[in-house]
Amino acid sequence: MATTAQAIASESDDALMARVAARDADALRLLADRHAEIAWRIAYRMLNDAAEAEDVAQDALLRLWQYAGRWQAGGPGVAAWLTRVATNACLDRIRRRRFVGDDAVPERADESPLADEVIEEDDVRSAVAACIEALPDRQRAAIVLTYYEERQNRMAADILAMQIKAFESLLFRARASLRDCVEGKGVTV
Repeated sequence: MATTAQAIASESDDALMARVAARDADALRLLADRHAEIAWRIAYRMLNDAAEAEDVAQDALLRLWQYAGRWQAGGPGVAAWLTRVATNACLDRIRRRRFVGDDAVPERADESPLADEVIEEDDVRSAVAACIEALPDRQRAAIVLTYYEERQNRMAADILAMQIKAFESLLFRARASLRDCVEGKGVTV
């Protein structure tokens, strides 16, 4: 039984489309499992609505079922076909929206951070910068190379002409000193 399921699951899209043309619902289900997400993702990104994206994906799969008899093997594939159908369906829905509604476009909520959040972030950033500046030179270099320049420990150790274990020890001490300094300033990170 498992080998039959594996054999069916390994069938090419063209072979599955031939089965869909013969009205095999299991073949359509397999194609949907493989490719429906593509249609949904495109629709969601274009329409910004999960429910509408689901409708578009289902419509695309329904069209795949309806037009399976016209399928030509060796073409660009089911994923490409569903992409085209979903994109066109989204464009149709967007055009319809323009003609249907006379309502004013609702205002979007302001997504910028609140003033107190900005102030708090600035305080944290200033405290961390001051504490980094207060670190001994090699500890400061270890923090900057690791966190700001995103160097791996081995590369940062090479830059500082250190053995990897010595660098990791230096970085551990630098983190502890930095944490103590920031906490001493009363800032929570």
